[in-house]
Amino acid sequence: MAIVNRTPDSFYDQGATFATDKAYDAIAQAVADGADLVDIGGVKAGYGEPVSETEELRRTVDFVAGIRARHPDLVISVDTYRSGVARRVGEAGADLINDTWAGADPEMATAAAATGAGLVCSHVGGLTPRTDPHRMAYDDVVADVIRTTTALADKAVAAGVRRDAIVIDPTHDFGKNTLQSLELTRRLDELVATGWPVLVAVSNKDFIGETLDLPPGRRGSGTLAALSVSAWLGARVFRVHDVPAARQALDLIAVLRSAKQPAGTRRSLA
Repeated sequence: MAIVNRTPDSFYDQGATFATDKAYDAIAQAVADGADLVDIGGVKAGYGEPVSETEELRRTVDFVAGIRARHPDLVISVDTYRSGVARRVGEAGADLINDTWAGADPEMATAAAATGAGLVCSHVGGLTPRTDPHRMAYDDVVADVIRTTTALADKAVAAGVRRDAIVIDPTHDFGKNTLQSLELTRRLDELVATGWPVLVAVSNKDFIGETLDLPPGRRGSGTLAALSVSAWLGARVFRVHDVPAARQALDLIAVLRSAKQPAGTRRSLA
């Protein structure tokens, strides 16, 4: 899942794909580099300038329609916590609503169902959208994530979202400190055991930066390590900034897990 932000203040790219032409170029490059789906965001996840629903719609709806016209078979995801936006982008052609803020809008599942879109069910420990965690405490963070995400998934099914279009996301760093995000990563197989497909969004996250004492622009190797562990433990969707590097790492993990064959096996055989 390639990340393409329609925001001027993204923590990672600082608005590199805010302009429409740059965003379309980024989509085309991501597809060429091996992305299976793209995730479009119209509002920065963390602190920043307020973004009205009208402005979020302006940044996303026509762009989603444009992607659908240019890439008819590409899976399109939109990162939003507003059901009104979810409904409009679904009508424009989005296949998946990435509700990073864990059902903060109680109508989110209904909005996804109304357009036939899938839904990402997340965990943020009760935080409201665009706020950072402070002294978050859990008896068992993994158990809390499982309880919350599976309950949201069941609610989505009851609202009419197709069961095979639902993904759960432990949502690293949202409502969690670095130690809690690391614990989620090493115990990801427990989420996989729920039977719901698991998405991981670890790319250049702060838990990697704090662990390695590195700024966002130098967290690539750490990101690949976290992605590889997540893939080995059974995650199915990987939200990333660097598509080519992630594609290579994940393809190798798939071969090691016997999920696919090597591209070639001529060495010492020819």
